[in-house]
Amino acid sequence: VQLQASGGGLVQAGASLRLSCAASGRTFSRLAMAMGWFRQAPGKEREFVAAISRSGGTQYYADSVKGRFTISRDNAGNTVYLQMNTLKPEDTAIYYCAAAATGNSGTYYSTSYEYAYWGQGTLVTVSS
Repeated sequence: VQLQASGGGLVQAGASLRLSCAASGRTFSRLAMAMGWFRQAPGKEREFVAAISRSGGTQYYADSVKGRFTISRDNAGNTVYLQMNTLKPEDTAIYYCAAAATGNSGTYYSTSYEYAYWGQGTLVTVSS
């Protein structure tokens, strides 16, 4: 499974960005994959941001982004998006997408150890 994250950049507080994560590989196509976004700010540990089930019907968010961020995936399930609105300086971090094999299309995961596959990260910088 290969994950390619993109869409990061430098924006001012209050702005929006949309991150994308394109998944590929025979394993990804063969298995049901739940997807998630995590972030890591300078000097801090990686933290959970949002997750979505393989079916796309279930989403879960960290309290810090609830109501501002929206996770979604395309119909084929191979691309996952993170729409980030009303960005704050504390959202500044490297954002990573991740994939986890699951036997249930409605399952999502919110801890990093449950994800076996990780993208390279995309940097989001929010200035005040």
